[in-house]
Amino acid sequence: MKRFSVERVLLTLLAPVLALAAAFVITSVVLIATGKDPFTAFWVMFDYGTKSDSQVFILNKATTYYLAGLAVAVGFRMNLFNIGVDGQYRLAAFFAAAVGGALELPVLVHIPLIILVAMLVGAMWASIAALLKVYRGVSEVISTIMLNSLATSFIGYLLVEDRLAVLHKDTNSVSTQPLPESGQFFSFDMGADGEIWGFILVSVLAGIGFWFLLGRTRFGFDLRAVGRSEEAAKASGVGVKRMVITSMALSGAVAGLTGLPLLLNDSHQFTSNFPTGIGFTGIAIALLGRNNPVGIAFAALLWGFLERGGNRLEFHGYDKEIVGVMQGVIVLCVVIAYELVRRYSLKSQQRMVGAELAAAGQGPAGPDAGPGGEGPGDGGDGPDDRGPDAGPNTPDSPEKKEVPA
Repeated sequence: MKRFSVERVLLTLLAPVLALAAAFVITSVVLIATGKDPFTAFWVMFDYGTKSDSQVFILNKATTYYLAGLAVAVGFRMNLFNIGVDGQYRLAAFFAAAVGGALELPVLVHIPLIILVAMLVGAMWASIAALLKVYRGVSEVISTIMLNSLATSFIGYLLVEDRLAVLHKDTNSVSTQPLPESGQFFSFDMGADGEIWGFILVSVLAGIGFWFLLGRTRFGFDLRAVGRSEEAAKASGVGVKRMVITSMALSGAVAGLTGLPLLLNDSHQFTSNFPTGIGFTGIAIALLGRNNPVGIAFAALLWGFLERGGNRLEFHGYDKEIVGVMQGVIVLCVVIAYELVRRYSLKSQQRMVGAELAAAGQGPAGPDAGPGGEGPGDGGDGPDDRGPDAGPNTPDSPEKKEVPA
């Protein structure tokens, strides 16, 4: 059992390592094909990405990406593909900014209220896809993609003057009311290197909650059981429809947190150019992190590092699009590597079980067992023990005993 656990840990680590190695090799081939030196490119990214100010940038980026990855991972654990994180976090951030900018409250009430509004909006928007799936059989992939477009249109409708936005005459732009100081989250001052967003602590708590809820509670067990086999979950008394709705709502609630680091620590208002596409990045990060909160953290840091290092490549004659190529190749390699490792792990477990069964079949069956592993009263090879009509297909026939592969 101990050997199996160690091997399982090693196989879990092997997949992302293989994926990253393959991604760097393929990216190097692409760079060489375009007449560029891959080693110089990687060194520029590493050198710039490890500077102190870059580390602050990477941590801030990773905070947002980590929450997006967690939101996607909740659905993946349930075998649900929540493609709508992008619309959920933008709509949640918009209403959170509108409510937060319209109120003047103490800090201990104002910030929790903004967070609660964002989580509720994200959960309700994701629940629409869950209800359509449960009661109308609509695929959550299609419904969440459509809800992304609806969220964008809904925000565009409300983000105008005299509705939920104000016009800034100096810049001729519209935004929600700026958050008062009581609605702004604290930051860690790093001097000349910038500030680390304090919302990173909330993301850490979200990761711990994800681990505890899905790995240490009955709800998490039921959620994973439904994701593995709906029929088996039904047979054990789990309400599949209820779990689908609950897990999608939970995924949307975490998605609602995704835009808050930008809102509470950076912009302090929602504008028309609020960042988009973070939800789709969360899909890649959840895949790379294998839906594990620790793995997702490393994947988010890697994504932030690639983006930071890619910004420096342009100054050395490289196209910044090479970072996008690298990210896409990493996702593709991750899918392939996980499948290869899964198949190898399955075969390894089958060989191990087969060896244990073979060893058990050759060993003594009891205290009275003879040299052949059978007791005196268990039947031998003579015709008196098997009966006069016993042939090669009888249960006691040694010729027909098989050991699972």
